[in-house]
Amino acid sequence: MADKPVYLTQEGKKKLEEEFEYLTTVRRREVAEAIKSAKEEGDLSENSAYDEAKLAQGFLEGRVQTIEVQLRNAVIIENGRSGKVDIGSTVTVAEDGFDEETYQIVGSAEADPLDGRISNESPIGRALLGAKKGDTVKAEAPGGEIVFKVLKIK
Repeated sequence: MADKPVYLTQEGKKKLEEEFEYLTTVRRREVAEAIKSAKEEGDLSENSAYDEAKLAQGFLEGRVQTIEVQLRNAVIIENGRSGKVDIGSTVTVAEDGFDEETYQIVGSAEADPLDGRISNESPIGRALLGAKKGDTVKAEAPGGEIVFKVLKIK
């Protein structure tokens, strides 16, 4: 089974590449030093520094593998300016009685709702895909249905 595509902006891909470089050069060296130092303390069966260093190594290698898969399956988002919401679009919406909100639709690897970047796989992201300016869109959220109007697409 092939891995699913990982939608990234050019900026998001660059950040992943930089994180990968840091983890595989600087961070791996730091963790290896911590393991070596802990081994020099003697008995490994009761050595908490060794246990912590090995745990850090496991988390590090897991993250490295995740980034490798994301980069291998990266599909760079290029907003086609089709007039419809697509991955990469920045969309301004409004619910009745609420202030306007602006979201950028990104792949799940780059999602950061607190920064206005929502995943194309999220309920709101899925609902917005394909919408045009002026459309009313409904999304099922954990708190119930949300209905909002698309005001602007960039």
